[in-house]
Formats: sequence, C-alpha cells, structure tokens
Amino acid sequence: MFLKIAPITIFFSFVVVAFMDPISAGKPHIINFRSPNLYPESVSWDPSAQHFVVGSLRHRTLHSVSDAAIVDTLVFDPNLPPNSTILGVTVDNYRRRLLAAVNSIPPLPAFSALAAYDLRSPDRRRLFLTPLRDPAADSAPDKDHPVANDVTVDFSGNAFVTNSAGNFIWKVTPDGEASVFSASPAFTAHPVDRDQKYSFCGINGVVYVSKGYLLAVQTNTGKMFKVNAEDGTARTVLLNKDLTFADGIAVRSDGVVVVVSHQKAYFIKSDDSWSEGVVFDETALEAERFATSVAVGGGDRVYVLYGHVDEGQWGNGVRETFSIVEIESEKEQKEDTVWIYVLIGLGFAYFCVWRFQMRQLVTNMNKKTA
Repeated sequence: MFLKIAPITIFFSFVVVAFMDPISAGKPHIINFRSPNLYPESVSWDPSAQHFVVGSLRHRTLHSVSDAAIVDTLVFDPNLPPNSTILGVTVDNYRRRLLAAVNSIPPLPAFSALAAYDLRSPDRRRLFLTPLRDPAADSAPDKDHPVANDVTVDFSGNAFVTNSAGNFIWKVTPDGEASVFSASPAFTAHPVDRDQKYSFCGINGVVYVSKGYLLAVQTNTGKMFKVNAEDGTARTVLLNKDLTFADGIAVRSDGVVVVVSHQKAYFIKSDDSWSEGVVFDETALEAERFATSVAVGGGDRVYVLYGHVDEGQWGNGVRETFSIVEIESEKEQKEDTVWIYVLIGLGFAYFCVWRFQMRQLVTNMNKKTA
C-alpha cells in the first residue's frame, strides 16, 4: 500500500509546490498609509522590527510604516533646523542605528549633515549629528552648497553619503567623523545636458555591496559607478543603456540591483562583479505619484516609495495619503512560470513511469501465480 501511495503523493507534491508561490504571492503588496503633509522622499526596511522607515520632507521626523499601514513616529528631533528635510535614510541593523541624511532648505541657511539615532533606546536618542561640508564650496561662495542625498552603511559601521550637488561621496565613521571619501574624476567624466530636467542633480542613490564596494547612480547622466569601499577609487559600470533620471538604488540577496526614477524601475544584473551590467527588465511606474526611493523588504521583495515629493517641494501641498508598493520584474515572473510547468512535467513523467512499472509488476505476478 505504501508503494502505491508514495508516487501519487510525490506527483501531487510537485503540483502543490509549483503553485504555492504564485498563490501565496497573489497581487503585488500595496501599503497606502496616511500622514498629512509627510511627503516622504526616502525609505528603508528594518529587518529586525519588520517595518519600513521613511523620512519627512519638512518635519524633522522619521516614521515607521507597518504592513498594516500603521504609521508611528520613530524620531522627532527638535534640534534640527526647523525646515529640515531628510533625503536619505538607512537602517544599520548590526548596530541598531538609524542613519539619516539631513538638509535645511531656503529660506534657512544651507546645512547638510548625517544624523545617527539609537534604535535600542526607547526614545531613539541621537548618537551624533555630523555636519557634511564641501571644501570647494567653503572657499567659493558662488559654488553650489552641498546636498546630502542618500546614505548606505558597510559592515564596519562606516556610512557613505552622496553629495548630489558636488558629485562626491562623504564617509562618516561609526564615531561620527566625516571626510570626503571619493571625488573620483569618473563622476564628472560624462556630459550633462543642462537643458534637461534635473540637470542639477548628480550622484544620488548609493548602496553598499557585501563584496567591498559601493554602487552609486547619477541622476543627470543616468550612469552607474562602482566605488571601492576602501580607497574610494571609482569607475563607470558599462551598461547596455542609461538609467534615465536615476534616483534610488537597492540590491537583492541574489545580487540583482534595482534602480528607480520617477518614471520606471530598472532591473540590472552583472556576471563580473559590476565591471559591466545588463538592464534585463524595466517596470513602468506611475510618474504622477513621483517614486524617489526603493527598498528590499521581507522575503527579498522590492518596494518603491510614492512620496509625491514634487508637490511637497513647493511647500503648498496638502496630501494625506502616500504609498509603498511592491514591484516585480515581468521577465522574472515568466521565467518562474516556466519552471512551474517544468516541475509539473517532471512530476507527471515520474507518475507515468511508476504506473508503467506497477503494471509490469502486476503482470509478472499474475504469470507466476498462473
């Protein structure tokens, strides 16, 4: 009896396993959360607390957003300039710190800094607030003031912050000491169309890759750069297309990199540790909702933040609802579907072979008894 049931069980196991993921995944996960006039520009996933963290455009606050769209204030820092905006945020999960790239905007004096907050303390106390300076701007009043845009962190606790106005990257040690880390000539080697939208925005999104380097994208050229995390040397990643208006960047555990603009998300992979890369798929985003940031959440799922920051930048927005939306690669979905049918085919083939063998066994037994 066991021999007869087992192959049938195996066959149906193939079918259940094959269809389990699509059924459980269902439609892409959408989190619509309410927070009047928040206008979040950045998003990060906190794997320990199992929630997203978003920064505020004007309110000197950092919020958590749960899967159930519950919004809580993680940090309110009254000591920041009153018109501060948080353009970049990341969770240093190993040290349980929250890192935020802070800027003040007109009419207040220009100010850029990296703030670090202790997620282990009940009140998320501030660990440091490190000003981020551009030596060239300090000596030339007519030069653009620095803009701390995005932030990432390595395993040693060093933070790397992009300056989108000056096209370089700062490094901030775990103790809060800042220095210009990489001002590679590669960052200014590509022409910029000054008539193009966002021509003022240079190095933008940045992510640390566990093999010891950073990947950074540049908004006004659509280029990606590989930056050595030890010495700051950088080179342009050769891609099959430019990443138009590139903004946020994130990397999945399988090494696939996702870059978002307010128009689309680019899915990119590399087989040579990012000397070269291939944009293998693109997903259209809702341009009017103005996606600016991307994060990899639980289950290696990719999410974009629709923060409507184009409204908030003008200071007259009254929006109450924002969204964190899961996105997927259609090409990867099709590949997964092919494997589903392969699994079903293998299961069915095994079942047919077993049926044939059982018939042969019964025939031979009948011959012996006859």
